[in-house]
Amino acid sequence: MSTAFLTHADCLAHVTPAGHPERVARLEAILRRLDTPEFDGLLRVEAPLADVAQVARCHPQAYIDKIRAAVPAQGFAVLDADTHLSPGSFTAALRAVGANLKAVDMVLGGEAANAFAAVRPPGHHAETEVAMGFCLFGNVSVAARYALDHHGLARVAIMDFDVHHGNGSQDLLWDEPRVLFASTHQMPLYPGTGAAEERGAHGNVLNVPLPPMSGGARFRAEMERQVLPALDAFRPELVLISAGFDAHAADPLAQLQWHEADFVWATERLCDIADAHAGGKVVSTLEGGYDLDALAESAAAHVRVLMERGS
Repeated sequence: MSTAFLTHADCLAHVTPAGHPERVARLEAILRRLDTPEFDGLLRVEAPLADVAQVARCHPQAYIDKIRAAVPAQGFAVLDADTHLSPGSFTAALRAVGANLKAVDMVLGGEAANAFAAVRPPGHHAETEVAMGFCLFGNVSVAARYALDHHGLARVAIMDFDVHHGNGSQDLLWDEPRVLFASTHQMPLYPGTGAAEERGAHGNVLNVPLPPMSGGARFRAEMERQVLPALDAFRPELVLISAGFDAHAADPLAQLQWHEADFVWATERLCDIADAHAGGKVVSTLEGGYDLDALAESAAAHVRVLMERGS
């Protein structure tokens, strides 16, 4: 089987103000990098629009309606200092959720070995009723609930290696014992959450904060010491990845100083967990990454591993 690659042009219509780090050019850079012969084997799929009822697996209908009503006819609407809406934002957000749901369907249905959703806006900072950190809806959290409730899985794991803590995913899944949410992230850094003591209502949250300038070696050591044993013990039937590439040494928003090889290593180890417990089933979705060249190369390295493991 092949690796599914899901995206949609609507995700380019979520426009942010000039100078904003979460910009259209991020997705354009990834699409250019993956539009090369070495990625011809990808199964390219247009992301469908998620039904609002699917988004409501994690967010109250009133919150969804509030976001939709705030979309401007032109220009920008400001939700907070970091998070903006443009006329295409709500549709883009539904595509981002829809890409994740379709990827889950394809991987669990045997149409693809694994999948990567190249979408925006990202999702892991969106809390139950709060849009923040460039995020509107919890893309990966909705996908986890969908896999559990629609596909009947018993255990789903999420690994978030974005440099920023996935406070939204943690909030959305805090009381969900069927999901193990694990996060490595720089601390101190936005959004200020993610202490090791934050464990979830059922011990289903594992936070591994990393100090600035600690590098890929520290990340790998903590993955080996904490994260991978926890994932292995949980025995997930599906592994979801919040794939932020902003821990890269070139990224302007953080200082963890990783390189492409660290993302390759992490992807391989997460695929090992999936191979051991989930028949190799992995769905990964784009989160952060704000240096365009580093983002494109890191995403390519990540997808290359998925293709190798899925072949």
